[in-house]
Amino acid sequence: MKSSRTIWNVVAIISVSATLFFVGGFAYAVKQILYPTAVSSEATPSKQSPVKHEIGSSDKISILALGDSLTAGSGDSTGKGYVVRLKEKLQADTGKQVYVRNNLSIPGYVTDKLLADVSQKKTRDAISEADMILISIGGNDIFAGGAGMFGTEVEFNPEAAKERVKPALTKLSQIVEQINQVNPKATVMYLGLYHPFIDMDSAREGGPIVQAFNLEAFNIMNKYPQMIFVPTYDLFERDGVRFLSLDHFHPNGDGYERIADRYAQVLK
Repeated sequence: MKSSRTIWNVVAIISVSATLFFVGGFAYAVKQILYPTAVSSEATPSKQSPVKHEIGSSDKISILALGDSLTAGSGDSTGKGYVVRLKEKLQADTGKQVYVRNNLSIPGYVTDKLLADVSQKKTRDAISEADMILISIGGNDIFAGGAGMFGTEVEFNPEAAKERVKPALTKLSQIVEQINQVNPKATVMYLGLYHPFIDMDSAREGGPIVQAFNLEAFNIMNKYPQMIFVPTYDLFERDGVRFLSLDHFHPNGDGYERIADRYAQVLK
C-alpha cells in the first residue's frame, strides 16, 4: 500500500511539472508574439541582398558612347550597331526615355587616341553629363585593324598581338581612371574583345592572348564600383564568321544584336 502511494506521488509530481513546463512555454510563446525580443545580429548574422544600382533619373537615361569602330557600329547595314540596339532594349525594359546624347567613337581609334580625347574639355563635359558610358577600345591596338597580323601567307601571327597587349592595357587603365575622376556616378560598360580571326588561327594561339587581355581589362574595370566588363568572346567563338561583316573584322547586324542582348542581360 505504501509503495503504491509512493508511485502515485511520483506520477503526480511528474504530471504537475509537465503541466507547469507546458504553461510556461505557452506563456513565453505568447510573450514573444506580443512583445518580440530582437535577436542579436552577432549571434545570427544575416545576409543582405545587394542593392541594385539605378541608372539615370526616374524617367530618363543619357548615354555617352566612346571608342572605336565597334561602338560606331561599323559593319552593320542598319547603322544601329550595339549602341542604338541597347538604347531600344533599355527603353523597353525600364520604361524610361533613353537618349544617346553623344557618340564620339571613331573607327580606327586606338587606346592612345582615346586617352588624348578624355583629356579634352569637350569629351570631359560629355562624360560629366552621362548616366551611362559605353566604351570599346583595344581591338585595333592588338589586331592593328587586321593589318600587320599576317605574314606573306594567310597565317595568324600571335607574336604581333602579344607585343601590343601590355601597352594597350596601360592606356586603358588611364582612360577609365580619368572617366572615374570626372564622373564617378556614371555606369561605365566596357566591351570585351573577341577573336575575329579565329577561323584563320589554326593553332588557336590567339584565343589565350585575347583572353589574357580581357582578364586584365576585367581587373581594371573591377576596381571601380560602377564599372562593368561585358564579355563577348563566347559570342563569336563558335561559327563566329556568321556574325561578322564582309570585312571579317566587325560584327554584322546579327553580331551587334548579340552584343546588345549581352549588355541588356548584364544590366538585369
